[in-house]
Amino acid sequence: MIELLNYEFIQNALIAGILVSIASGIIGSLIVVNRMVFLAGGIAHTSYGGIGLAVYLGIPIFLGASLFSVLAALLIAYITINQKDRLDTFIGLIWAVGMAIGIILIDLTPGYNVDLMSYLFGSILAVSNEDLYFMSALTAFIIFIITLFYRDILAVSYDSEYAKLRGISVKFFYTLILILSALTVVIAIKVVGLILVIALLTIPIYIAEKLSNSLYSMMFLSAIISSFFTLIGLFISYKLDISSGASIIIVCAISLIFFLFLKKSI
Repeated sequence: MIELLNYEFIQNALIAGILVSIASGIIGSLIVVNRMVFLAGGIAHTSYGGIGLAVYLGIPIFLGASLFSVLAALLIAYITINQKDRLDTFIGLIWAVGMAIGIILIDLTPGYNVDLMSYLFGSILAVSNEDLYFMSALTAFIIFIITLFYRDILAVSYDSEYAKLRGISVKFFYTLILILSALTVVIAIKVVGLILVIALLTIPIYIAEKLSNSLYSMMFLSAIISSFFTLIGLFISYKLDISSGASIIIVCAISLIFFLFLKKSI
């Protein structure tokens, strides 16, 4: 295992895995606590439109996906606040249209043969230095925002009525959580892909939730557990020459089954 660290692509993969694990541990906790898993799934699949836009315009993939995902998050926030009775219909529509836009734009890009699998199921071993800079910046931004507004986000997440009485803008922080979820999805696409990203945002968090007694400890523990799963999955994918994203998620799933069995036995 030690000799693998001599390769730059392995070093980049390890760093990317840890960065994504930190972001997904923090934001995944908020997604689970606020019951936003379905919404995050919609954002994840809609982000494919941003990938297609980036390819078509010739701009960095992360930049296109980020802008598109944030716009999708704002739209979903507006819909969920004002049209709750038709939530599932609108999310399904945004989900499908986003992916359709991405596919069409990629098809219209002359002379470009994109590897769809790398975006759908992840390609952590192909992470570049530029990707790491972007991941680092987004992860740092997420940590900064959560640290700055932690008390308000905590209040909104657990008791929105109490938060309103305190004068906290529930709508603003609800939208902010969705935006941060969109950014987390974007940086996780390179690691596990947009199809599997929801598993990374929920499985480690579920385990951490059962072992925590506060939102802060849940975030911290989620990041550690997610990092462990990601690194193990990365090692397995390299040794067996299989998809890194799928390998990481299988590690998460097996660990969850083992955790539930152990918890039930105790």
